[in-house]
Amino acid sequence: MTYSPIELMVVCAARALEDNRSVAVGTGIPCAAAMLAQKTHAPGLTIVFEAGGMAPILPTMPVSVGDSRTYHRGLMASSMAEIMQMAQRGLIDYTFLGGAQIDPYGNLNSTVAGSHDKPQVRFPGSGGANDLASFCWRTLVVTQQNARRFVEKLDFRTTPGFLDGPGTREAAGLAPGAGPHRVITDLAVFDYDPDTCRMRVKSLHPNVTLEQVLAATGFRPGVCEPLESTSPPTAEELRILRDEVDPGRYILGRA
Repeated sequence: MTYSPIELMVVCAARALEDNRSVAVGTGIPCAAAMLAQKTHAPGLTIVFEAGGMAPILPTMPVSVGDSRTYHRGLMASSMAEIMQMAQRGLIDYTFLGGAQIDPYGNLNSTVAGSHDKPQVRFPGSGGANDLASFCWRTLVVTQQNARRFVEKLDFRTTPGFLDGPGTREAAGLAPGAGPHRVITDLAVFDYDPDTCRMRVKSLHPNVTLEQVLAATGFRPGVCEPLESTSPPTAEELRILRDEVDPGRYILGRA
């Protein structure tokens, strides 16, 4: 079976989600991954949207977190305040986030490139990202990989990962045991060293070398031993993803 890098990233993200857990998602790849997980190995996965949709049965791919489809046959049509309170109570297991930059400790920048006072580029900002990363138990990041995005030091820290390393997240008052979990790119899957809290390469995607991954990373990540190879999408995963999750190619049609 042939597949695109985006299809591989969606499949990897879906596989990271467990059954009978909860996940906060936005639109795009995170939503596609959650839908795929529900239709394959995690039928009991509860999806929540930042705007208030809770546990919908998604008929088709929504185009925004406030799309009426994010409430379709759901358990509750709540509000952003209710979703954030749910996260504060420790009731959301996973969240998907992204950003313009990510550092070795999983901190994210979605605010500016360059100086905050005189930025080269201004990005959308935090939205709910800081809240979700602070209070959800496991943070998943799905992003294209290059050395400009994976940096040793952020231009601005919008969203907390493991902050400055072991113990600093807890010292800031965030829940022990929570934080960054996986980074899924078009080249590899990363996790975090439990001792140093720094990112490390967990598995290489098919036909990708470690040298390619290191060249596309602006810092030196750790490498898991043994270094795994990412299993390619199965024919059934691709069929469900293409025919049921995103038949309109809103996500999969991206270059």
